[in-house]
Amino acid sequence: MVRAAVLPAVGAALEITEIDLPDPGPGQVRVRLAAAGVCHSDLSLTDGTMRVPVPAVLGHEGAGTVVAVGDGVDRVRPGDDIVLNWAPSCGSCHACTLGEVWLCANALNGAADVYARRASDGTDLHPGLNVAAFAEETVVSADCVLPAPEGVPLTDAALLGCAVLTGYGAVHHSARVRAGETVAVYGVGGVGLAALQAARIAGASRIVAVDVSPAKEELARAAGATDYVVASDTTAREIRALTGKQGVDVAVECVGRAVTIRTAWESTRRGGRTTVVGIGGKDQQVTFNALEIFHWGRTLAGCVYGDCDPARDLPVIAEHVRAGRLDLGALVTERIGLEGIPAAFENMLAGKGGRALVVF
Repeated sequence: MVRAAVLPAVGAALEITEIDLPDPGPGQVRVRLAAAGVCHSDLSLTDGTMRVPVPAVLGHEGAGTVVAVGDGVDRVRPGDDIVLNWAPSCGSCHACTLGEVWLCANALNGAADVYARRASDGTDLHPGLNVAAFAEETVVSADCVLPAPEGVPLTDAALLGCAVLTGYGAVHHSARVRAGETVAVYGVGGVGLAALQAARIAGASRIVAVDVSPAKEELARAAGATDYVVASDTTAREIRALTGKQGVDVAVECVGRAVTIRTAWESTRRGGRTTVVGIGGKDQQVTFNALEIFHWGRTLAGCVYGDCDPARDLPVIAEHVRAGRLDLGALVTERIGLEGIPAAFENMLAGKGGRALVVF
C-alpha cells in the first residue's frame, strides 16, 4: 500500500489515504516518486473546469525512480530515474501525423482507466491526468516516462514535466520570441516564472511581469523581469507607457481569465502576438469587435503543453539548466508533504507564491 491524494468527487476535498497498487502489467512501469509539483490544472480538476473520471489520484508533474516494469518494457529498467509525461502522444492520430504531438487526440485516454483501488473499501481509482503523481508510488504506461536528465536533481526535475515545458514552450514555440523583442508575462505562478526565464533565454530586451500580488515582484525580477506591474484596470496603458506607447511585441497569458486575456491582447503593439497558456472555464467569454481585429492586426493563439514535444524539448531545456541559464529551484516557493496540497490549492487561489513542490 502507498499513500496518495484522492479526489473522491468533483467539488469534494482531497483525501490523503492509502491505496493498493497492482504490479505493473504489460507495457507498464511502477515508479517511486521523488517529487511532484502542484499545478493549477490539478486545481481545475477539483472544481470541474477540466473533467476526468473520478474518484482519481491527482498530480501530473513529477519525477521518480523506476522500481518495476511489466512484460514488453525495454525502454527503462528498475533503478532508472525518470520524468513523468502526462500527455504521451499516440503517433497515429491526425495531429500526431502533422507533428503536432501536443494536440494528440488520444493523449488522455489513460485517465479513464482503473489503475488502483482505495485500500479501505476497494473503490476503483483513476489516474487523474494519466500519471497520478500525488502518491508515494504510481503505475503508468511506459509511454508516460522519459529519462531524467543527467546533472539535474531529481526533485527539481519534477518541474520539467509541466511548468517548465509549458512556460518554455509558450515563449519559444508558440509565441516564437526573437532576440530584442519585448515581452509581457501575465501571472507569476510556476508557469509564469518559467516563461519569464524563457523570455530571458530568448534574448528579450524588456520583460514585463504582471500579477495581482505586489509581493511577487522579487520572484519575478529574479526570474528575469525587467519591469513589474501590479494588475489593474490600467495595466495595458502602463505597459504601453513602458514601451514608447507602442505595446510589447509578445504577451504570454498564464492565468486563464477573460479579462486577463483581453488585457494581454490590448498590451501588445499593432501586429503583436498573444499566447494564451492559462486554462479558463466555459463562463470566461472574451469578446472583440470586427473593426479592432482588422485595425490592430494582432494575433491571439492558444497553447497546449507549450506546443512541446517532451522527448525533443526536455534535453534542450536540461542543457539550459546545466548551463545555469534556467534555475528550476527559483520556481519553488514551498516544499510540502501530501498533507500540504489542500493549503497549496488555497494559496494558488489567493495568488500567493510560485510553485509548491510535494517532496516524498
